[in-house]
Amino acid sequence: MIHPSYTEIMKVVNSEVEPGEEPVVNSRYSIVLATAKRARQLIDGAPALCEGPCNKPLSIAVEEVYEGKVKIVGDDEEEAGREETEKIENAVKEAAMSDLVLVEESE
Repeated sequence: MIHPSYTEIMKVVNSEVEPGEEPVVNSRYSIVLATAKRARQLIDGAPALCEGPCNKPLSIAVEEVYEGKVKIVGDDEEEAGREETEKIENAVKEAAMSDLVLVEESE
């Protein structure tokens, strides 16, 4: 049996939703997708945001979602976040390139 249960995780994820707004998570499927994606990030080397009783990536991901350390966003919010990240990365690259000075080697 999974602990915490799907319903407990859904309550935590949807706890910040105002009355009348659409919940962030509507189904178990959404929880499974979110935790699986976070587990893949952990496997790829992302740092864990919490310590759990188990050190398996999926168990850590479930615990992070349950503790509210990982935010579940919809596809449209994820795309907007990616675009913002790309803008920041490009700005950093441009700033780094402007600081470079070409030095010619002399013989």
